[in-house]
Parts: sequence; C-alpha cells; structure tokens
Amino acid sequence: MERRALHSFLLVISIFAFADAGSIGVNYGRIANNLPSAVKVVQLLKSQGIERVKVFDTDPAVLKALGESGIKVTVDLPNELLISAAKRQSFANTWVQKNVADYFPATKIEAIAVGNEVFVDPHNTTLSLVPALKNIHKALVKYNLHSHIKVSSPVALSALQSSYPSSAGSFRQELIEPVFKPMLEFLRQTGSYLMVNAYPFFAYEANSDVISLDYALFRENPGVVDAGNGLRYFNLFDAQIDAVFAAMSALKYNDIKMVVTETGWPSKGDENEIGASVANAAAYNGNLVRRILTGGGTPLRPKADLVVFLFALFNENKKPGPSSERNYGLFYPSEEKVYNIPFTVEGLKNYRDIQSPVTGGVRVSTPVTRGGSVSPSSSGQTWCVANGETGKEKLQAALDYACGEGQADCHPIQPGATCYDPNTLEAHASFAFNSYYQKKGRVIGTCDFQGAAYVVTQAPSAYSYLTLLSSLSRAPLPPSLSLIHNTWSVLDEYLRRNAPQ
Repeated sequence: MERRALHSFLLVISIFAFADAGSIGVNYGRIANNLPSAVKVVQLLKSQGIERVKVFDTDPAVLKALGESGIKVTVDLPNELLISAAKRQSFANTWVQKNVADYFPATKIEAIAVGNEVFVDPHNTTLSLVPALKNIHKALVKYNLHSHIKVSSPVALSALQSSYPSSAGSFRQELIEPVFKPMLEFLRQTGSYLMVNAYPFFAYEANSDVISLDYALFRENPGVVDAGNGLRYFNLFDAQIDAVFAAMSALKYNDIKMVVTETGWPSKGDENEIGASVANAAAYNGNLVRRILTGGGTPLRPKADLVVFLFALFNENKKPGPSSERNYGLFYPSEEKVYNIPFTVEGLKNYRDIQSPVTGGVRVSTPVTRGGSVSPSSSGQTWCVANGETGKEKLQAALDYACGEGQADCHPIQPGATCYDPNTLEAHASFAFNSYYQKKGRVIGTCDFQGAAYVVTQAPSAYSYLTLLSSLSRAPLPPSLSLIHNTWSVLDEYLRRNAPQ
C-alpha cells in the first residue's frame, strides 16, 4: 500500500515535471474510401488529447474542420507543385494566400512541409527544393505570417550516406552542396527545424538477424555502444535520430533542431515483412510515446526534447504497396483503436507494455568487457548512483519508475523512515536506483534510467562521489559541500549495507 501511494505521488509530480518535455502528434493521411468525415476526425483527435496533426495536402474541408479546435497543424505543399513554387514567386504567393493565410489563425497552422521525401521522388524535383522553400517563406513574409509558421521539408533516412554507428552519420555526398548546405542555412536563418521521417521498422525488417527486437521496441536490452563516441544506445530510434544530428554537425549545423515528421510500426504485413504485428506496433508506438512525453533528448543531444508525429491516424485501404502500407493506423476507419496506447502524460499512468521499456543512452565511463558488462571492482562489486547533471525532470521521472513499475525497495526513503533524510531528490534517486540495480542482478542496462544514472565500481562515499562529479564535469566543486556530504554519508551507509555479495 505504501509503495503504491508513493508511486501515485511521484507520478503526479512527474506530470508537472514533463510540462516542457517532447510532444506527440499524428499524421492524418486520407488514401482511403472509408474514412470518417473531417469533423468526426477532429472530434476523435480532441477526445484522445492529441494536440498536433500533420496533413499531406491543404484540403479545405479538413482545414475548416480544424478551425477553432486548438490543434496545431502542419500542412503540405505536394511534390508535384515544387517546380512551380520554385520557379514563380507569384505561384508561391497565391498558394500561401489560398491554403494558409485564408485559414490562419482560426486554424493553428504552425508549419508548412514543402514536399515530402523529395530525394526519392521519381519526378526528380531535388534541385527545386531549396528555391521552393525560399519562395514559400517569402510568401509568408508578404502576409506577415513568417513569425508564426515555420517552413521545412521532410527527409527520409535514405538521404544519409552513413548511419552506423550514429556518430559517423553523414549525408549523401551528391546532396551536400546542392541541397543540404543551402537548406540547413535556410533553416538556420529562418529559425526553423529539419523534418525527418524515421522508421526503425524498416531497419529491423531488413536486419532482424542482427538487430534485437527489444532494441527496436524500446524494451529492456543490453544496449549498443557507439565505438565513435562511447555512447550506449538502448533503442534504435535514438540511434537513427542521432545519425542525422551527427550528419548536421559534420556540416557545422549542430544548432539546427529536429522534428520527426513520421515514424510508426505496422500492425500487419505480408509473410515476408518480419516484425509486422499488432503486438509489436503497440509496443513500438506505446513505448515511443512514453519515451517522448517523459522528456529528455537523445544520447548525442540530451537536451533536445523532440516533437514526433506518429504514422498514421488510420489504416488506409487504398495505399499501394505491400500489406504493411495499409496497416500503419492507430485507428480503424470505424474510429476503434487498433491497439490501446496513450497519447498524453495523463494516459501514461495506466499504460503498461509487456516488458519494461529502457530508453536514452549514457556515455560509457567505465571499462566494458566483450560481453557487455561493466568491469567490477576487485571485490566484484558495482553500484548504481544518480547522475546529478541530468536535471530534476529526468531524476524525478526515473525515481517514479524505479519505485513504481520497477518495484525497487523505496520504503526506507519515505517520510519518517530510516533513510528519508537528507530529503533531496538526488539522494532518494540514488537509493532507489541502486535498489533496482541490485534486484536486477546488476545487468547492463538496469542502471541507466534514460541517462539519469550510471554504474560505479567503488562504494560512493561523499568524497569519492564529489570527486567523480568534478572530474566528469571538469568544473570546481560547488560551495555547498556540507549539504552534499551529509546526503552521501547517509547514502554511503545504505550502499555499504546493501553491497552485492
């Protein structure tokens, strides 16, 4: 009863902590002949707490239905209009006036996707992309909308020359000078972001013999160390996103933000489409929602809270291609859920995957053996401690998980219990993290908590912990040593009493 009470209290606290976390939206595609009306779709979105939607055109019925809904909208200028938008400013002006200005601000259009995956478009519109971006932005300036609406273009991961390891991410050489450099410069100058479509499903489907399904679905796994920078990844999504971040950094555009405009997992596929199932789709999308809404960026960009659009709202029965293409929907056309996952922080309260998800990554600061275990001390002992540099939001979320779903022994840190004092988030988190870590047999991946913890090979006394923090941050120790010393003196006693045998 006490543990459940603590779990509920921490979850309430975490809802406020996640106010500045990432955001979840959905792609509303309509290549089907059996979908509900746009008005009903808007009602569905609102009933699910979905606050962002991306559409693939500017259909008047859809934009009108979204008016006054409060839902933020990303619209699309189709690939077939790119050449016209690139060649004629008058065309861009008219398009923006009829498809954006006429609906704004009643319809909260926040972005325009100029084209979609242009580099793989068979109509060879690649060289028209940057001129079209610029002309659409000039049109927004003309109508005084440029401070409200961003302009970008979704790119597929096929635009990368290299994506593994993530630190070696680079764009295709033939696209760098004519497209990526001018496009990234445009995004920088206009304060926009790179739109990216990322599908771990495709990577898993093609490499299921070497990629763990748990790694693809955000579930417990040993993780994969990036040999280039020492970061350990616990899910394929983060690894793919960081490959794009690395590619931008290689071109000196590491200040550009990113929005994931498409990602998803099919609930059904052809016989040769490995991994396409309802269970896997539910796990991927459900754990992804948890990953995004509980805050934190990627291992390479830990402060980059992401906006992610799930693909897609409905199963679309007229889409061409393999069966999976018609089965990415979160809902059937009847508005019934294909599987039950939350879309809000509130909804996460009752969400449970079959297995406990592990997300994020951590820089490996201790030797790693070939088998993937942290090298223990001479006595064979290791401990899990909180990473004070990760921030209160992550520590609170991780403490919530450890004391709740993780079933760590958190009785001693409840009010009035033996280890409640000092009453600091970091001390309580370290207590809970180590309890969870020891309970799980000190397996790699059980002391990470999305970068909020790490393994040490000596019992972390007050002095040794402070020294370690100082060396990692390469900064002088804070002046409040007495408070921190008291915190870690109490924790040190607990850790020594609970040292692994």
